[in-house]
Amino acid sequence: MVLLHVLFEHAVGYALLALKEVEEISLLLPQVEECVLNLGKFHNIVRLVAFCPFASSQVALENANAVSEGVVHEDLRLLLETHLPSKKKKVLLGVGDPKIGAAIQEELGYTCQTGGVIAEILRGVRLHFHNLVKGLTDVSACKAQLGLGHSYSRAKVKFNVNRVDNMIIQSISLLDQLDKDINTFSMRVREWYGYHFPELVKIINDNATYCRLAQFIGNRRELNEEKLEKLEELTMDGAKAKAILDASRSSMGMDISAIDLINIESFSNRVVSLSEYRQSLHTYLRSKMSQVAPSLSALIGEAVGARLIAHAGSLTNLAKYPASTVQILGAEKALFRALKTRGNTPKYGLIFHSTFIGRAAAKNKGRISRYLANKCSIASRIDCFSEVPTSVFGEKLREQVEERLSFYETGIFPRKNLQVMKEAMVQAEEAAAEITRKLEKQEKKRLKKEKKRLAAIALASPENSTSTPEECEEIGAERTCSRAQRAGCSTPVP
Repeated sequence: MVLLHVLFEHAVGYALLALKEVEEISLLLPQVEECVLNLGKFHNIVRLVAFCPFASSQVALENANAVSEGVVHEDLRLLLETHLPSKKKKVLLGVGDPKIGAAIQEELGYTCQTGGVIAEILRGVRLHFHNLVKGLTDVSACKAQLGLGHSYSRAKVKFNVNRVDNMIIQSISLLDQLDKDINTFSMRVREWYGYHFPELVKIINDNATYCRLAQFIGNRRELNEEKLEKLEELTMDGAKAKAILDASRSSMGMDISAIDLINIESFSNRVVSLSEYRQSLHTYLRSKMSQVAPSLSALIGEAVGARLIAHAGSLTNLAKYPASTVQILGAEKALFRALKTRGNTPKYGLIFHSTFIGRAAAKNKGRISRYLANKCSIASRIDCFSEVPTSVFGEKLREQVEERLSFYETGIFPRKNLQVMKEAMVQAEEAAAEITRKLEKQEKKRLKKEKKRLAAIALASPENSTSTPEECEEIGAERTCSRAQRAGCSTPVP
């Protein structure tokens, strides 16, 4: 006979339930399916052995995090050790999550089972839970679930704001979209202004420069020697400026009305402003990549690194990918087409945009892409899981790729990975210590400013004019709390 217990995790606490003894667990499935919707019949096969309520919402959140990560919390350990029989071999514990089941089996020695009849039993327990526990109503259970759900979600997204990779994903997507739009709009300006000054297209190749010149020149008949200096400033080339001036005098373009010129200049101005915004966005992306993934950006560049993160969905997802997946990330269509037609699979995906692939010889492109994907995978894991991210490892990994590229061309053997990583570890510790010192200094400055602010508040209030700095700090904290309560917040807002 097997004694089956079921563990049920709820927002209000842990519940341990026992089922009637049977020779085989599979024999329970028809009975459970039949009575899962009927409370009276469900009580006949399931009874509550113990219920361990959570002391506070904070404790509930800690337990929810532990269960989601597959860790046995102390509250859960105490419940199981207290209420399960001492003969562990005769006990079978049913759980909903295989991860927590594996952790219980490893740490406490109880045999755990998931799926099948356990899933049906848990469905019934979830339906009738407020009737199984005395003093618990359906409304209070729903409120507890809602509160814990909000707390759990807030805790999951409450990362270091300086290391949020969502901003990188949005930035690189917007950057790619801007490139397409600026290119399309520039072609429109070239075609539109080309009716009036067709020779300018052959002289100026850069889209942004062309739009600036179209905006500056306007009517080509008004271009003269006085504007030559400004033309040199815009083109950054005296010969081109002189060529534009000469071409304007003998141009074959049609005359254009003032209203048409106004519209062309207005549209050119929009394109120029988009180009300037694109430059500022690229600078922003570089700064975010240096904060979130410094090793990856040092290894493969900010743009390619950001595209890898965006394609994977997050830096954590990218860190979980094996090197073979990172190598063909972005070439999924080609991969599945090759598998379907039994052709050659792609050698690289997004990492093709790296300079290393372009510099390698044709016969070595596959080898260097495989090696580069391996290093990218290592760099992403270092960035994702290190407490103080630095670019030291990325620079060392880049040196290794350079040496491997040189080895393919010249045959000079690269350094051993162990030697390079030892050097990187020493430099990374020094860099991390320096960053920690800077952060501590910034924190001290912030606290100093906060104390000055609190002292100013105390001096401004006549009733607190004789208060000590410690009392001022308490008064400031009380005011902050009351301000947060008035705003409807659960936590003080500075």
